[in-house]
Amino acid sequence: MTDTQPSQPERKVDRRLLELLVCPVTKTTLEYDAEHNELISRAAKLAYPIRNGIPIMLADEARPIEV
Repeated sequence: MTDTQPSQPERKVDRRLLELLVCPVTKTTLEYDAEHNELISRAAKLAYPIRNGIPIMLADEARPIEV
């Protein structure tokens, strides 16, 4: 017997919320990347993850990207 739980569907992010959010590092606008479920800050070259429909706006949780 395994301790795996059935996967839950990914929760969608409210588009109105996305319009209000800015990069915590540069205070610039973010782009939504639906394919990777991330918010992209081109100015900071960071991608912030979205988990269970909640944007994780911590620089420590973001992954570096090449722009």
